[in-house]
Amino acid sequence: MIIVMKKGVSSEQIEEVVKHIKIWGAEAHVDRGEVQTVVGVIGDKAEILRKPWTSFEGVEKTLEVSDPFKKASRKFHPSDTVIEVGGAKIGGGATCVIAGPCSVDTEEYVVATAKAVKAAGARALRGGAFKPRTSPYTFQGSGEDGLKILQTAKQETGLPIVTEVMSVDQIDVVYKYADMIQIGARNAQNFNLLKAVGKMNKPVILKNGIATTAKEHLMSAEYVMSEGLKEVILCLRGTRSYETAFRNSLDVALIPYLQELSHLPVIVDSSHSTGVRSYVSAVAYAGMAAGADGLILEVHPNPCEALSDGEQALLPSDFDFLMKKLGDLKAWSQKEWKKTANQNAK
Repeated sequence: MIIVMKKGVSSEQIEEVVKHIKIWGAEAHVDRGEVQTVVGVIGDKAEILRKPWTSFEGVEKTLEVSDPFKKASRKFHPSDTVIEVGGAKIGGGATCVIAGPCSVDTEEYVVATAKAVKAAGARALRGGAFKPRTSPYTFQGSGEDGLKILQTAKQETGLPIVTEVMSVDQIDVVYKYADMIQIGARNAQNFNLLKAVGKMNKPVILKNGIATTAKEHLMSAEYVMSEGLKEVILCLRGTRSYETAFRNSLDVALIPYLQELSHLPVIVDSSHSTGVRSYVSAVAYAGMAAGADGLILEVHPNPCEALSDGEQALLPSDFDFLMKKLGDLKAWSQKEWKKTANQNAK
C-alpha cells in the first residue's frame, strides 16, 4: 500500500505516520519527491488496509499496490534512484559507461585498457576475476590475483572497480577490492546470493537471467532490496531466443518499460547481448538512444589474446569512436528536447 501525503506536509506529520506504521507491525519507506511525498507500507495487506490512515494530518489518500515487487516499484518510490560510485552518477538523467576486459588477464593489458577507456570517457572499469563459464575446462578466472590487478589499474587511473561475485563464499574477498558488484545472468535467481549481497553496503549491477521476464528481473532486485540495500542497477544483457546469429537478443523496448515500472537505473550490456564485435557498438548506441542510464561493455587491446570472450571485445579505437558518437547523440537529444519544451511552452 502507498500513503500519499498532502502537498506542504511537514516532517512531523510524516514522522507520525511512519511511527504508527511501525507500531502496527509494518515497514515504512518514505520517498520525498520535489512535488509529492509518498510513504510505502509493507506488511499484512488486510491488516494495513483496516487502519484509519486518512485520519492522520497530512495524509491525502491511500492506494493499493498490486505489484509483487514493492521496494523496486516506481509506485513506492516515484522519483528516480541515483547511484554514485567513485564520483560517477547513474540514474535520474545521469549516464555512466563502464568498460574493460571480460576476464582479468595480465597487469599490462588491464592497466592499458583502463587508461584507454578512461581517456575515451568511461567512468568505471569492469573486469572478471571469477568467471562463470559454460565449460568446466575453460578459464575460470584468476581469483584474488585478478582482483589485485584491478586494484593496480584503479590506482593508476582512479576508475572505480566493477567485478562479478558468483557465490556467497566469494563475497568477503570480492568486497575487499570492488567498488560495485555485478551479479551475472547465471545467478540472477540465486536467491541466497541475492539476499547475501543485499546485506552488504556496495551498489549492485543485477543482470537479467538467460530467459527471465522483466518482472522476474524486478523480483530478483526485490530480493536484494528486501535485505536493506537500495542501490541496485538493472542490467539488460539480452535473452536466449530462436536466433543463432547472435549470442542473445536484446529488446530495447525493455528499457522504457523497466523505467516505467521501477525507479532503479537501467543499463545495457551490448557485449553479451550480441557476442559479436561488429554489432556491439550498434546495440550500445540503440540502447542509449532508447533512454538507457548507461552501458557496460568489453574492451581489450588485443582481443586475440583475451582469456575469454575476445570475439565480442571492442578495440580501444572502436570504443573511442563509440564514445564520440554517444556524445553526439546526447548533444542532439538535449537540443531536441529543449526545442520541444520551448515549443510546448508557447
